[in-house]
Amino acid sequence: MKKFKVVIPARYKSSRFPGKPLTKILGKEMILHVAERALGAVERSQIIIATDSMKIADVVRDNGFEIKLTSVQHPTGTDRVWEAIKDDNIDFVVNIQGDEPMFHPEDLVQIIKAKMDFPGHVVNGMADLMSDENVLNFNIPKVVHDESSNLLYMSRQPIPGSKVNEDLSIPFKKQVCLYGFNKEHLEAYANFGRKSNLEQFEDIEILRFFEVGIPVKMIALMGNTKAVDNPEDVPAVEELMRAAY
Repeated sequence: MKKFKVVIPARYKSSRFPGKPLTKILGKEMILHVAERALGAVERSQIIIATDSMKIADVVRDNGFEIKLTSVQHPTGTDRVWEAIKDDNIDFVVNIQGDEPMFHPEDLVQIIKAKMDFPGHVVNGMADLMSDENVLNFNIPKVVHDESSNLLYMSRQPIPGSKVNEDLSIPFKKQVCLYGFNKEHLEAYANFGRKSNLEQFEDIEILRFFEVGIPVKMIALMGNTKAVDNPEDVPAVEELMRAAY
């Protein structure tokens, strides 16, 4: 059996939404919603919250989850994940974004299985764009993959484009922010030392793997959730969570 950890990076000083992981959603900090949903798929002992903030660390520790304090200098959450697990004796790590309080535990199970099935690949989730999601929304990375679900490119632009078809109702794919990495893949990512050109241009972390030649396998997930990108998203997420509960 492969050994793995689930890591949730939680940065306090977000430029768009400072303190986002501690934002209350239905009276509970968002980072706790994410960690507790992970319990639907893995054991508590397999979950780590990687953070640069003692405020976040105190909340997480008080609720029984392991924390790893990491540098405030990391350019991305993926770099933070590497610092959190680089000394651990594990085969791979699964990264859950800390702003996905509605993610499905079943999707986490699928990503874990896919990482075991494709040990030489980074794995990343994807799903169909939902009817109420605008393909022009820059907060939603769009995915293009080949017929074997290998990533070809990811962009905040509405891709794939068409020279002859202007119908934007085609089934675009969006990224779902669940990832699986080998330790050596994360090490290569971190040792690159900076954001790669495409990663910097698109502001999409997975593109650094793509640019340094590490293959990425896209895994179809449910994806019918809503992330919290800015404070205005919180009421909509609360409404959806009330309806689900």
